[in-house]
Amino acid sequence: PCHVGRKEELKSLVDATIAQWGRIDILVCNAAVNPYYGPSLGVSDEVYERVMDTNVKSNFWLCNMVLPAMAERKDGAVIIVSSIAGVQGSDRLGLYGLSKAADMQLTRNLAVEWGPHNIRTNCLAPGVIKTEFSRALWDNPNSASLQATLQSPLQRIGTTDEVAGAAVFLASAAGSFITGQT
Repeated sequence: PCHVGRKEELKSLVDATIAQWGRIDILVCNAAVNPYYGPSLGVSDEVYERVMDTNVKSNFWLCNMVLPAMAERKDGAVIIVSSIAGVQGSDRLGLYGLSKAADMQLTRNLAVEWGPHNIRTNCLAPGVIKTEFSRALWDNPNSASLQATLQSPLQRIGTTDEVAGAAVFLASAAGSFITGQT
């Protein structure tokens, strides 16, 4: 376990993983926070820094710790979990969306930088998924996000298995020609 916002703990996580398994073949960056729900005007500097540090900087750090060894082997896959909030505006999730848009750009940059080393970097941007993290969105029948989800073509909330299946595809040989995509 580690707090992804603490670089030394991420380093310990990487080192312990390599000590246990010998290498890292697939990196999934999935940790995120969203401690604020409301308009951008109400975001304090502390909340802004916490969201950007946890949702973006930790992914940047973790990739910089793991990708060089993948490059030496000329093989690896990175999946950064973002959100549909990164591609659409919101009057309540704007800061979270900003961090998730940054994750999408990080994905594109890493794909260009590390693609010549046969490292594939992709991003998943699901809508509302039924997790504890998104409980405030799906547990409230009056939530605008829930109502938007129910207006989408499938008219339902996604499940963790559905997102995991996409990650497995992107990390597998079947997804070996896909990189830099959200």
